[in-house]
Amino acid sequence: MSFGETPITLVGNLTDDPELKFTDGGAALAKFTIAVTPRTFDRTANEWKDGTTAFYRCAAWRQLAEHIADSLKKGSRVVANGRMRQHDWTTDQNEKRSMLAVEIDDIGASVRFTTVTINAKRATQNGPAGNDAWATANGSAGASADAEPPF
Repeated sequence: MSFGETPITLVGNLTDDPELKFTDGGAALAKFTIAVTPRTFDRTANEWKDGTTAFYRCAAWRQLAEHIADSLKKGSRVVANGRMRQHDWTTDQNEKRSMLAVEIDDIGASVRFTTVTINAKRATQNGPAGNDAWATANGSAGASADAEPPF
């Protein structure tokens, strides 16, 4: 993250399935919206009340974009980290427009209200997933059950 960028963490639900596109250069781009609704407990009424829902337009690039499209769907509860970005443009009628969007750096399914299954697909910095020093004894690294962490 660069100096002057606005970091943001969102906890909410996808409003629709992520839309996966590819640029002319072949880079994957996933676009989606996260709805975030604050909840507060009203002690007088002795119940939870929903606040005003905010909708955040999000974008993710490359392998992260492909993983999002493969893993998440409408209604998925997620925890996402990224940076707020302002996009400015001029319409065909010469009107200036702008919008805020979140460029996602990392995202995961929230396990607060559900369970998830992790399917490791990636290669690590040290090579294929089979050479992952963090793999467990029943994983693909061939580590023994009493092996120390790699640090």
